[in-house]
Amino acid sequence: MIRAALVLLSLVVIALVLLPFHLIGLITGTRLQRDVPVLFHRLYCAVIGIRITQVGQLTRDKPVLILSNHVSWSDISVLGAVAPVTFVAKSEVKSWPVFGWLARLQRTIFIERERRNRTGDHARAMADRLLGGDAVLLFPEGTSSDGIRILPFRSALIGAVHHVIGDATHHDRVTVQPVSLAYVRYGGLPVGRALREKVAWYGDMDLVPHLLNVLANGAVDVTVSWGEAIAYDMNTDRKQIARDAEASVRRMTARALRGTAPAIETKPTVTDELPAAVEAART
Repeated sequence: MIRAALVLLSLVVIALVLLPFHLIGLITGTRLQRDVPVLFHRLYCAVIGIRITQVGQLTRDKPVLILSNHVSWSDISVLGAVAPVTFVAKSEVKSWPVFGWLARLQRTIFIERERRNRTGDHARAMADRLLGGDAVLLFPEGTSSDGIRILPFRSALIGAVHHVIGDATHHDRVTVQPVSLAYVRYGGLPVGRALREKVAWYGDMDLVPHLLNVLANGAVDVTVSWGEAIAYDMNTDRKQIARDAEASVRRMTARALRGTAPAIETKPTVTDELPAAVEAART
């Protein structure tokens, strides 16, 4: 537990150092509001010991809705470390200690999944962010899995966002890009069924013990695979969009778990981005 305590202390220091720059970005509406969270998540992963292999990259097309499988609480930092994205999370996250505060700072869109009459409101909130230039990331499974199986993708919010954008603007297409998260190694060992509970947080598992275990041990290897970005027109069936993305994520996850993913995409290092973020705050 000594390591866990040191890691937590380091994360607090990192958050306090970066917080002023992020607040400047939020107040001024500059790119800092997107860049600083990426830097934070990269430092976060580096301190914990989460190593990321990235296959492919986020599309440059806009507006873009990203659909990802969901494995653990650490998904946020893993995905946040490889791309500037806006997350969609269940409303309960707002009340989580520390995580809720960080989620609000990152401009997370909170939704109430159990209140289907709010789907239109949630879709409009997502559409506003998409049209504002944000890449919005949704976990369409609705909950986390064991990291090996992919749960069915729900299509309600996908379709709602699709039509809100079509009705409100001149856009006749929305780009949808699937992304796969595969936790492939833990402590240097391949993650099979015997180790999946070490990295996956799902079912009725308690958050705090799982979090402390990861902080105390680290050495988690994750493969993030970006699928083909497809521009769908407004008449495309939402269920078809969900099925296409689910099939793509399922293939990419299986390939990563087998260790047969294609060559990786090199990403910038933390040290490359810190001076740029500080310099942007001064201008």
